[in-house]
Amino acid sequence: MNEPPVLELIRDCPAVQIPAGNVVVLPAGTAVEVTQDLGGTFTVRALGGLFQIAGRDADALGREAPVPASATASAAPATAGPLTEDQVWAALRTCYDPEIPVNIVDLGLIYDLRLAALPEGGSRVEVTMTLTAPGCGMGPVIAQDAREKILALPGVREAAVEVVWDPPWHPSMISAEGRRLLGLE
Repeated sequence: MNEPPVLELIRDCPAVQIPAGNVVVLPAGTAVEVTQDLGGTFTVRALGGLFQIAGRDADALGREAPVPASATASAAPATAGPLTEDQVWAALRTCYDPEIPVNIVDLGLIYDLRLAALPEGGSRVEVTMTLTAPGCGMGPVIAQDAREKILALPGVREAAVEVVWDPPWHPSMISAEGRRLLGLE
């Protein structure tokens, strides 16, 4: 297996400390290893820990900002029809736990998904999800990523993502595809 290349941050860069969820600034010149580049964000190892860097800050890594799949979907013409659950599931499949290279749908973190038409037009999407471990500080970060990707879908006017702990998550909730990606099958 190849070791990730060591890069040096070109500029000061905001990041989220994993798993605590604290927002920090990694200074320019910090050596980082990109350990995961999925869902429009980067997970990097630096200063003895892991951090998530948003795609909008890719230039600090000397890279171009990734175009998330939900942004491509939002560019679809308005005549594509009403919002479907499949579109929302597809957007959620672009969200990743920064420590696990499997999307939150295939990890079994999504418990419920509801669409509702709004009286003024458009849709409201409500998602109930969990995390792999209670008390994980990344919960609000992952939930916000899911919410932003849902809001980027055409016709979505409101989105709510709630993190719950009941029922508790268990590895048996991982989909067959997730198990394959994790080498569990």
